[in-house]
Amino acid sequence: MSGVKRLPLAGVKVADFCWAIAGPTTTKYLAIYGAQVVKIETHSRPDSTRISPPFAGKPGRNSSLHFGILAPSKLSVSLNLKDPRAQEIAKRLVAWADVVTENFSAGQMGEWGLDYENVRKLNPKAIMLSSSQQGQTGPHAGHPGLGGMLQALTGFNHFTGWPDREPLGPALPLPDMIAPWFSIIAIVAALEQRTRTGQGQYIDLSQLEAGLQFLAPGILDYTVNGRDGERRGNHADHAAPHNAYRCQGDDRWCAISVRSDPEWQALCEAMGRSELAKDARFDTMLKRMQHSTALDAIITEWTKQRDARQVMEMLQAAGVPAGLVATGRDLHEDPQLRHRKHFITVDHARMGQYPIDAAAFRISGIEPDVRPAPLLGEHNEFVLRELLKMSEGEYQELMNAGVCS
Repeated sequence: MSGVKRLPLAGVKVADFCWAIAGPTTTKYLAIYGAQVVKIETHSRPDSTRISPPFAGKPGRNSSLHFGILAPSKLSVSLNLKDPRAQEIAKRLVAWADVVTENFSAGQMGEWGLDYENVRKLNPKAIMLSSSQQGQTGPHAGHPGLGGMLQALTGFNHFTGWPDREPLGPALPLPDMIAPWFSIIAIVAALEQRTRTGQGQYIDLSQLEAGLQFLAPGILDYTVNGRDGERRGNHADHAAPHNAYRCQGDDRWCAISVRSDPEWQALCEAMGRSELAKDARFDTMLKRMQHSTALDAIITEWTKQRDARQVMEMLQAAGVPAGLVATGRDLHEDPQLRHRKHFITVDHARMGQYPIDAAAFRISGIEPDVRPAPLLGEHNEFVLRELLKMSEGEYQELMNAGVCS
């Protein structure tokens, strides 16, 4: 395309041992911005997202839309790493790569002879990322687990939910959404340093510590004031009303957050209830917080008679912070996201057309290279014969022996 610049990570080669969410999200953005990412996986224990809903049609290892959005533009090679011959192929990929990524429990790569000490011997200039739950060292380094457990350990569950109920936790494993951005910037920084010094790097990322960055206020409040945070539902220290309010239709809501007296007065005017601004229960922020239950009931009586988007647009026009509680359909029909080309449609061999979310940022003159996620083992021949320069005879022998499975 005329005028389009070279992708910023073009020429970077990645041997990607990652699975699940945190690691594959990291390599997803490396791939769509130009890196050649070879995903090493296996038929005997497929990536958990390959067998996770939602599926496009019949459930199978090549029909998960969850996997589809995490693995665009990657190559897939299937290796049975329990086989020493497959381990040797993996080592050849490490020697080929600029970057090696993994997010297994601490110690797993070492069982295959692919810990950093061995990676460095194979490829002194390699940059290796290990993105584990709690890092590679320390008394809890070996603890296995997934994001749902880690978000509890990190503390998110303690702060999420209602005060009179058990901890709830976010709907998605939040540490898996946070860690990739630390991983990406660390890899890019290590590549920059290698350009200047010629040296490789080992990046030991703790997803627990990445998540803690987003609980700083709670940690500081305990450190300075001795207060242990609590679940507060949708209540806030800085706003009232501050909640999601039911609207017309099935499970339709609008979030409203009033942070000042002028905003409160504007909300009253928009609802046609200007007298509420002078109501002694609500005429200051502190009083609105104290009478939040009564206030929420009044607002709900107004919102439940109206369409959620109508409520949002009416209040925004009046200068009141409000936002539709968006469903998947809302997001895909959102005019702002459509204008930004946030969802890119690709055509997959098994799943047909499906959308992939682009990065949240745009680089001037550059379009990300977004291609469908690979079938399991789709690129075995290309990776082994073209990238690793394996002979036809050697390749066929390994395939026949089930090493590439």
